[in-house]
Amino acid sequence: MKKSWLLPLAATLTFALAACSDSSTEETTDTTDTSVEETATEQQQYPITVTHALGEAVIEEKPERVATIAWANHDVALALGVVPVGFSAANYGVADGSSILPWTEAKLNELGEDEPNVYQDTDGLDFEAIADSNPDVILAAYSGITPEEYETLTQIAPVVAYQETPWVASWREQVKYNAIAMGMEKEGEQLIKDTEQLIADTANKYDNIKGKKAAFAMFNTTDLSKFYVYTPADPRGELLTDLGMEYPASIQAQVADEESFYIELSAENTDTFTDVDIFIAYGTDETLPALQADPILGKIPAIANGNVVIIEDNTPLAAAGNPNPLSIEYTIDEYVSLISDVATNIQ
Repeated sequence: MKKSWLLPLAATLTFALAACSDSSTEETTDTTDTSVEETATEQQQYPITVTHALGEAVIEEKPERVATIAWANHDVALALGVVPVGFSAANYGVADGSSILPWTEAKLNELGEDEPNVYQDTDGLDFEAIADSNPDVILAAYSGITPEEYETLTQIAPVVAYQETPWVASWREQVKYNAIAMGMEKEGEQLIKDTEQLIADTANKYDNIKGKKAAFAMFNTTDLSKFYVYTPADPRGELLTDLGMEYPASIQAQVADEESFYIELSAENTDTFTDVDIFIAYGTDETLPALQADPILGKIPAIANGNVVIIEDNTPLAAAGNPNPLSIEYTIDEYVSLISDVATNIQ
């Protein structure tokens, strides 16, 4: 399957992932008070070494110029109050031609940046533009960069790539490793806690979704002989469980690789998916009628009963389906209210 099509499965439709590897990062901190003004403040010691799938990034001193590539890494930097010296154009969900999603734009405005440097690299990394931005570090904890691209990037600055698998990094992992690379580990930990609290508070407002068995799926209405479901390792699946929903056991049983962010399912096996209460899927107004009219998929109870949340394709909300702290804060009420509306139909 090509990456370009995966993107509601991926990063042009936005790849999203999850695989945590806490043991692969090495860093030291000094909790000694250094002055009266800095009592109780932990001072980060350098160098910091961040080990990842493609090697290791050695950061000799706190980066002053942070660049990001691929999906969502720039939103992590912005959420931590740092405007990147350059970041990749959004390649999905942007309707106004700005190459910037609305939550990114809102945070840029808040931080006083009205002329951000955006790399137009959707057809391949613009190494020249990245080099011209003169970064001290390049954040790519959530990306699919190849070893060859990595080697080129390391000639520009230290690069923090994905931990284990391309396009596999939970939103928590994105924050953790990007924050460490920025010398902001404690701030990253706080951002994770704050985002978790926001998710929990929102879930409490829509308590009818709790305990519902839900799966985030990708259907191609031109070929319904198969479809795709994001695994619990993917941020889309992860967010559903964060909201108090459960991953259906019938689909979990089909996950052969726990590190994969999606699975491909044959329509012929859908008679086992009777435990799915709700599907969330990218699509249009025609998607649910097409699924219900299909002689096989239409027999799945959740589909037959219309318990499908359709997220309009190529919209900001669809892009937020692959979440990070900024997109979660910007869209979570809209997203969860749509799920809650469908959940009211379930006895």
